[in-house]
Amino acid sequence: MKATLWGTRGSIPTPGPETARYGGNTSCVHVLGDDGTQLVLDAGTGIRRLGDTFEKPTGRVDLLLSHLHMDHIQGLGFFAPLYDTDAEVHIWGPASTTQNLAERLTRYLAPPLFPVLLRDLPCDLQLHEVPCGSFQIGGFECSADMVCHPGPTVGYRIEEDGRVLCYLSDHEPALGMESFELEDLEPEWVSGQRLARGADLLIHDTQYTPEEYRERTGWGHSSVDHCLTFARLAKVKHLVAFHHDPARNDDALYRVINAAAQKDGLPFRLTVGAEGDVFKL
Repeated sequence: MKATLWGTRGSIPTPGPETARYGGNTSCVHVLGDDGTQLVLDAGTGIRRLGDTFEKPTGRVDLLLSHLHMDHIQGLGFFAPLYDTDAEVHIWGPASTTQNLAERLTRYLAPPLFPVLLRDLPCDLQLHEVPCGSFQIGGFECSADMVCHPGPTVGYRIEEDGRVLCYLSDHEPALGMESFELEDLEPEWVSGQRLARGADLLIHDTQYTPEEYRERTGWGHSSVDHCLTFARLAKVKHLVAFHHDPARNDDALYRVINAAAQKDGLPFRLTVGAEGDVFKL
């Protein structure tokens, strides 16, 4: 299994040298299985550059959306396989009590927001509402579960031959907790724990500093400290800090995450996620 980061931001920052190191595109991760199975996690602006790397005939691609906020579907209409008549594209997304997945995606992929209608895309397009539980895609055993973030939002656990990747892009595990310390936590009651437990690679929201989080509790994102505590609780092997604050330039981003990591020793490897990073499991 190989995971490549194509977008790491929470929304689009001003492009320039201030964001050249970690990148300015919104959430998108490509996962390639040993058998060639291709998954794409979220359709942020990074998906446009990813789509340009696909060789024709594309074959099957499965796009797993964590939720339908704009920064996570902003690049969808520019994903090249959607316009390949030989491509089989499966889009998975969380269920809603008000509209099905096609109706919700059509609110974006339709005029006046986009010139091409969802139903007119030339690929073989198949839509699936994600079940809370396990489902199979090629050689991957996938699991999804609802997590703390405004609106229907899921996290994903992807397993192949005993190796586990967990993707929790927009996630607030400390919601409603006065204290988020290891000794106070019961894992089964913490959002996302079932998905992340024992993961070889955890890609997780680290948008806020502790001070910023106190002013934004309930917004659906994690502070760096909360993310590190969550990773300890889940006993992961490697944490990738993700969904960076678009207002934080590269130097500030590095300082914030590494200052939190230096408070005490970490029992896992920590990487500040940057566009182009490749992780082999």
